[in-house]
Amino acid sequence: MEHADNAAAAPDFQLSVGPVTYYWTRSTLTAFYAEVAESAARTVYLGETVCARRREEMKVEDWFDLARDLAAAGKEVVLSAQVLIESESDLRVLRRLAENAEFRVEANDAAALRLLAGRGPFVIGPHVNIYSRDALREHALLGPTRWVAPLELSIEQVAAINPVADPVRSGGPEAGGDATPIESEIFAFGRMPLAFSARCFTARHYHLQKDDCAFRCIEHPDGLLLTSREGEPFLAINGIQTQSAGTHCLIGARDALAGAGIRRLRLSPQSQHFPEIVRCFDAVFNRGASAPDAAETIDALCLPGGMVNGYASGQPGKDWTPVAPAANGRVSA
Repeated sequence: MEHADNAAAAPDFQLSVGPVTYYWTRSTLTAFYAEVAESAARTVYLGETVCARRREEMKVEDWFDLARDLAAAGKEVVLSAQVLIESESDLRVLRRLAENAEFRVEANDAAALRLLAGRGPFVIGPHVNIYSRDALREHALLGPTRWVAPLELSIEQVAAINPVADPVRSGGPEAGGDATPIESEIFAFGRMPLAFSARCFTARHYHLQKDDCAFRCIEHPDGLLLTSREGEPFLAINGIQTQSAGTHCLIGARDALAGAGIRRLRLSPQSQHFPEIVRCFDAVFNRGASAPDAAETIDALCLPGGMVNGYASGQPGKDWTPVAPAANGRVSA
């Protein structure tokens, strides 16, 4: 993979590409990350976070090889741990990630937190339940340097938990004034991960057992959309994961995020048009482009189910507030 220098100066906002949550073929993943290597995204999260059976396409060492390629292309690479640990083989993979000395790791459950504690900088993923400043302080004792806020938190709540003027510091109070401030990252685009289960919903949909699923989720590269009896988009199922039907999108929240001191945005991959979506976010957040125009573009590119942004303002997550120009020339959502 070759790397193109995207900007001479440091951007106002850092874009992160979250882990691919769907089951894609190896060739699809290779092509996808070749495009990511040329994108404006600064950080790339890699790894299987949903289902251990999906290691048929990409084994752990394959993810490490891909991570090295992306690092050579100038990206910060973080290896994301599986969310629901169910077996000894899952634990072996988790230990392999935790013990590696090449890349930072994203912890997505308590087992990962325990293995990563004291080993050096790591990331607390969005699936770890941190809903207060006290909880973040407690987790800070383990040594994280970045925190991805849970999806349900509003921008205001994230700012209150980890305010830019008084950030929680990695290592806790006893680490002294030189302790590293924990950086906040917010989920800014993608179908929202809502829940995980020991059961596989995709297998159940096809009347199959979880352990004999025939890997049917590979037929649904963006999950399987469910509708209500009235025909309205309701949820999406993705193996053992339940997602929102709507695509969470904060393209109009630049001012709110800047005011909250949140400068890192996570964009969750989808199988089509993702490079254009990354370009839209970079244009709006770092290059002064029109957010209403970008919202219109993204709406045409995002997955069936429409766009939502309710959680960002403390409303129901399925709500969407259209992006409109603000009086100062910026935008609000």
